[in-house]
Amino acid sequence: MYLLGCDIGCSSVKVSIVDAETGLPVGTDFYPKEEAPIIAQRPGWAEQNPEDWWIYVKKAIRGALGKSGVNGEDIKAIGIAYQMHGLVVVDKNKVALRPSIIWCDSRAVIYGERAFHAIGEERCLSHLLNSPGNFTIARLAWLKEYEPQTYNLIYKIMLPGDYIAMRMTGEIRTTIPGLSEGIVWDFQDHCLSEDLLRYFGISKDLIADLVPTFGLQGELLGSVATELGLKKGTPVTYRMGDQSNNALSLNVLRPGEVAATARTSGVVYGVNSKLNYDVRSRVNTFAHVNHTAEHPRLGVLLCINGVGILNAWVKKTIARNGITYDQLNDLAASVPIGSEGLSILPFGNGAERMLENKQVDCSIFGLNFNIHHAAHIARAAQEGIVFAFKYGMDIMNEMGIDIEVIRAAHSSMFLSPILREALAGVTGTYIELYDTNGAIGAAKGAGIGAGIYASFEEAFSSLKKIAEIEPDGLKADKYCGAYEIWKERLEKIL
Repeated sequence: MYLLGCDIGCSSVKVSIVDAETGLPVGTDFYPKEEAPIIAQRPGWAEQNPEDWWIYVKKAIRGALGKSGVNGEDIKAIGIAYQMHGLVVVDKNKVALRPSIIWCDSRAVIYGERAFHAIGEERCLSHLLNSPGNFTIARLAWLKEYEPQTYNLIYKIMLPGDYIAMRMTGEIRTTIPGLSEGIVWDFQDHCLSEDLLRYFGISKDLIADLVPTFGLQGELLGSVATELGLKKGTPVTYRMGDQSNNALSLNVLRPGEVAATARTSGVVYGVNSKLNYDVRSRVNTFAHVNHTAEHPRLGVLLCINGVGILNAWVKKTIARNGITYDQLNDLAASVPIGSEGLSILPFGNGAERMLENKQVDCSIFGLNFNIHHAAHIARAAQEGIVFAFKYGMDIMNEMGIDIEVIRAAHSSMFLSPILREALAGVTGTYIELYDTNGAIGAAKGAGIGAGIYASFEEAFSSLKKIAEIEPDGLKADKYCGAYEIWKERLEKIL
């Protein structure tokens, strides 16, 4: 008995097939093999064709089946994770009317800001837990004004995961967490936000019907099953945005637990049990996978744009040609904590939500030509990334999130000993590293939704811990001192 998970990213689609009994992956593939294209007709715009995602899904599923040797008839449930906040619009024939406006597109910022002030900041924050910002519903408002002919043809709007589920099952459905990430869910009244729909003049008829996050969301069409090599009627039983799903894959479900990623950008995702918010909207709050009205579980998401991209820039531009990331880590480790007074602000990849959407850009402070060299820059870059995480985690602390443990996949920048040691040291928090990914999390989510697993505990009993990093008391003071210098330099330019 096997489970299939799809993770719809903006770079590629990853598929994992998991043995339901052992909880271990038996086959994984991804497509395309090179980064998927993003359409940018104007600066700040970012779009992708939903049909391309579907092509990638089909190829990745066939590839994973081939690598696993699993008979498609033995796949018992399908789960879907997806890039958050994207807007997909379809007509009555369920055909996409235009490319999807994806998560990193910034054209709708002004629409969210106008709604925030017109509806009232306190009203928005207390009911939506966010500013409408640059999210899905604001993008629909942009489309309504600038592409009215397309808007008038819309039958339903969807998120990327809703679209893939529709292609599999023929059913147009969404979830409460999905509506919350689109900033159209009212957490106080437990329904669609009448405030936002009324302000933007959007009919609730455009919103898809609700299905539970875990449970039957549709069954695989016969034609699709034949094309994919799966069984007709295979249930789709789970869908979730990628950051919440990443937290699920790390068994981050309870208050005090945090999931972190450090790829091109970085995310810290903490679980909160209270309907509260950051009054300056520097972090975003969405319904987590296990959220209910009776027992709130909110995912508080901190995003740092310039994480792995800074480390890659240092490797390519500052270090010697041909250096590997392991060698770059060794180079950084050759200088002391604090980089002898050198600080780097890692904000060179666009406006930062944590800094109230300011375009701060990357800055280097304290550079001394007689002291500092490439190794100092390599270390200051990694410390700067960690200190940016710490700065955002302090915002989460202000919201009442007491962080007890940080969990991450043993991949990307969490392979760096300096990053792990610095993050544990400056936060005083244990870090646990696991062998997992989003597609595995989606597969296990499908198992929960299908009733194959009786509980979250059963689903994640096989989660393999690779390492645990304990805060080093002897080094913590040095990291905290370097952080205070970094923070002072940041706040002088804000």
